[in-house]
Amino acid sequence: MKKSSIVLLAIIAIVVIIGGMLISSYNGMISKRESVDTQYSNLDTQLQRRADLIPNLVNTVKGYTNHETEVIKNITDARAKLMGANTAQEKANANDELTSALNALNVVIENYPDLKSSANYINLSDELAGTENRIATARRDYNEAVRVYNTAIIKFPNNILAGMFGLEKATYFEASESSKEVPSVNFD
Repeated sequence: MKKSSIVLLAIIAIVVIIGGMLISSYNGMISKRESVDTQYSNLDTQLQRRADLIPNLVNTVKGYTNHETEVIKNITDARAKLMGANTAQEKANANDELTSALNALNVVIENYPDLKSSANYINLSDELAGTENRIATARRDYNEAVRVYNTAIIKFPNNILAGMFGLEKATYFEASESSKEVPSVNFD
């Protein structure tokens, strides 16, 4: 009876150890997924902050410019796309489009010295520049959380658990190819 009791205790110990390792592994993956969600929320907050600043900037520019309606319309449309985006990729694409539209606005603003010296415009520009920095930081933090999570769920034996529990790879927040193009502004 002693020998069978020892074998039974050894089997129970092995099962408990393996079960503990699986639980620990699963909990680690869930923690990493939660980190991805948290960083996405932080990024989304900064994108929202940027979107909230843009109407004030557009209205300030409208007060000084009367014939730059196309640039202002592009900004308004791009902002609407950002507000309506749901996935990380949609937000990335909309963000790139908004950045391009804002770059075109900066080119237009160079032609209006009174606007450039307006205290309201200067304050909004500073706020927007600070928000752009926050977005860059939030984007980097989000992509790092995605990298850590994706690495965790593809490593063995986590990949087996991830498959069993339906944990899928997260999407990076990447710039589209079109965001690398310099915007062109025509003053005809």
